[in-house]
Amino acid sequence: MEFNFSAFDRCRILVVGDLMMDEYLWGDVDRISPEAPVQVVAVNREEFTLGGSGNVVNNLAALGARVSAAGVIGTGSDGRLLMEKFNALGVNTSGIIQEPERPTTRKTRIIAAHQHVLRIDRETRKEISGNNFAEMTKIIIDQIPKMDVVLISDYGKGVVSPALIAKIVEEAKKHARFVIADPKGLDFTKYTGVSLITPNLKEAALAAGVEITDNVSLVRAADKILTAVNINNLLITCGPDGMVLFEKGKAPYRIKSKARQVFDVSGAGDTVLSTFGLAVAAGLSLRQSAGIANTAAGIVVGKLGTATISQKELTKALSGGSDGGPSKFVELDRLEPLITEIRKKGQKIVLTNGCFDLLHAGHIKLFSASRQFGEVLIVAIDDDKSVRALKGEGRPVIDARQRIRILSALDSVDHVVLFASDELDRLIELIRPDILTKGSNYTSSEVTGHKLVEKFGGKVEMIPIDDRISSSRIINTIKNNHAADK
Repeated sequence: MEFNFSAFDRCRILVVGDLMMDEYLWGDVDRISPEAPVQVVAVNREEFTLGGSGNVVNNLAALGARVSAAGVIGTGSDGRLLMEKFNALGVNTSGIIQEPERPTTRKTRIIAAHQHVLRIDRETRKEISGNNFAEMTKIIIDQIPKMDVVLISDYGKGVVSPALIAKIVEEAKKHARFVIADPKGLDFTKYTGVSLITPNLKEAALAAGVEITDNVSLVRAADKILTAVNINNLLITCGPDGMVLFEKGKAPYRIKSKARQVFDVSGAGDTVLSTFGLAVAAGLSLRQSAGIANTAAGIVVGKLGTATISQKELTKALSGGSDGGPSKFVELDRLEPLITEIRKKGQKIVLTNGCFDLLHAGHIKLFSASRQFGEVLIVAIDDDKSVRALKGEGRPVIDARQRIRILSALDSVDHVVLFASDELDRLIELIRPDILTKGSNYTSSEVTGHKLVEKFGGKVEMIPIDDRISSSRIINTIKNNHAADK
């Protein structure tokens, strides 16, 4: 669809809900504990991300929105870390109340060998104190007139009560503000009066008391929810089957998901809530907003852990995988988040670099053989100025943009990066490849950057290549044949 996502930058969104911290412990398992028949996870990396309604905030901020957050957290180290992360995102935190007696909810996920093996929750589900409820509610009521949309992210941790929702709905109606709630629990009547709710298929089935097995039972469940909750709009997310938007008086609107490799569904509901709400705030219809939310969810389930998406990712996905350039091309300055995501999935990275001017059979063999050493092959190509410095005037024969397009068309190549010769060290530092490959017309000691690769724990692999094949030889042959024809 055609949409200028820069409109997101002007949207003001208030997120009300259960704020929490997500902790990820990444490690390896190579033995069973002698104390009990359980795996021993040797932790090698730790990561803290915003969870719960904090993930909604994080998604909105990543998409450029102006975000305000409201909720209750503790005063300990988790609460301080959460506030630091919000401040770094430029989030308005005036609606966040710190309650000394209340722990900040933290979910610890332990991941080993690319598998989620255990989750540990530290939390309380009791409702917040009367004084803090009154203070937070007053701040929320004061902020609603300044907002475009209000999002309620309910994780059942005691912040989102029927009384709070009633206050929000009352104030939102005064100022004609759209309120969207991601519900929790069996009784959806607590969300009476909101503009739209976004349950998943299982939540909708339980709340409606209807076993959803086909489209007929799905529609029956939706009708029961719309009537019981007294709302006009309902978006039911159906996992790999996409989502269905129900609007009173209209036929259901089904959106299919594109087939993607799913690594982690945690946080997908937060992505739907944030992107749907942001699209509504930007002036799109409910159906257009649902389409964007469906696309965003499809991107985020391909990432590991609670993750965000960018305007660029969303634009590319909505335009069929192309934003005007080759889909495999990654700018050097945008390489770091890609590498982080690859590492999260535990995939081995192979890097090969060169001019790759006038692609030939030797190059194809190099790429195919390189890909066998790992799960992800990154091909880094010298920019036109660097090629000219290395090969002389008249080179490259094919400019960088066309070389990127040609390389992007190869199945063995996962990503293409353009760099200047003096940026090679930076490139290696960003990627830290497990394997650096080069054709056998070099020796490993002649491979530029080999020391840096080995410093980061990688190694160099030489690929047998027929040294009689090269771009320079082909170009010279063409020149000689042309001269002979004169």
